[in-house]
Amino acid sequence: MTHDLTVKRLTSKTFPDLETLFAQKGCSFARDCWCMGYRLSGKVIPPKGTSLADHRKTLIEDRARHKPAPGLIGYDKSGAPVGWVTFGPREEFARLKRSPVMKPVDDTPVWSILCFVVPSPHRGQGVAAEMLSHAVAFAKRSGVTAIEAYPIDKAERSQSQFLWHGAMSMFAKAGFKEIARRKPERPVMRLTFAGN
Repeated sequence: MTHDLTVKRLTSKTFPDLETLFAQKGCSFARDCWCMGYRLSGKVIPPKGTSLADHRKTLIEDRARHKPAPGLIGYDKSGAPVGWVTFGPREEFARLKRSPVMKPVDDTPVWSILCFVVPSPHRGQGVAAEMLSHAVAFAKRSGVTAIEAYPIDKAERSQSQFLWHGAMSMFAKAGFKEIARRKPERPVMRLTFAGN
């Protein structure tokens, strides 16, 4: 089952929809991170009187004012936000450089897909797969030559709230190929666009 989503870039205009999405059931991890955890490196000290979560929220809101968009929001037929995917040029994700699992495999310039957020009432309905499809299309239209992901590969079914990186099977169905595996359950997968 799919939602047949309408998808919009994260901008200052759509940012309130991201707030609505992250406020939904099953999204508490997103409200803490605001998809900035991998974009920042080292110890982050928020301004005095500001929580780390609020500081990260301010940072992603600032990124929403610039191109490329830091992610896409998916809306169901009623116009409610039901899905989010964050991605962008690999160099925008500072933590990837020092990650033992997700560090660069080679010097190929790639975009990285890091996280999906789907509120619990909408999980298991193909929302993340549809968001992935839109992220791939967005990257291709942007002239990107390759896009990478760092999914989870487990034999047993995982609780969906822990699959913010996405499942390996979802990426394989979208045409991604495994190019490295530095930890048994964490492949690095890449999709290369012909002609870009």
